[in-house]
Amino acid sequence: MVGGELMAAKASASPPAGAGQLDGAVLLAAVRYGGSVPQAFRTIAESPGAEGAAGIAACWQVASSSGAGLAAGLDRVAEGLRAEGALRETVRAELAGARSTAALLAALPLFGLLLGAGLGADPLRVLLHTSVGLVCLALGALLECAGIVWTGRIARSAELAG
Repeated sequence: MVGGELMAAKASASPPAGAGQLDGAVLLAAVRYGGSVPQAFRTIAESPGAEGAAGIAACWQVASSSGAGLAAGLDRVAEGLRAEGALRETVRAELAGARSTAALLAALPLFGLLLGAGLGADPLRVLLHTSVGLVCLALGALLECAGIVWTGRIARSAELAG
């Protein structure tokens, strides 16, 4: 009966979209019905933004099996989570310059068209009404899209690694 109630609580425990908060239904079911509290924390850790619950589960398991204090382990988990958050913010701040540079470089072709029109040339006519212009436009658009995708992947991989 306990396992069934715990599984029902796990099935009904879905975190709100975008919320990085711990959903206590699984934990509450484990405490009330004699389930495994560390397993409940591991289940909670599967939710986005609740990765620290796995550390809590480990601390709980060590404390319950060996009689060691829980507070010191929880302090270390909290310290580690704070350090991860600070690193994530540092990486995000460091990438802001690279992202703004990529956005500026992506907008440069538009400035080139405006500059050409301002100097009296007709860059749109050349690009849209000649075969060489159409090839250059297609190639330029392809390279532009590839550059934006590439820059985005580099930034995301740096954020995930940091």
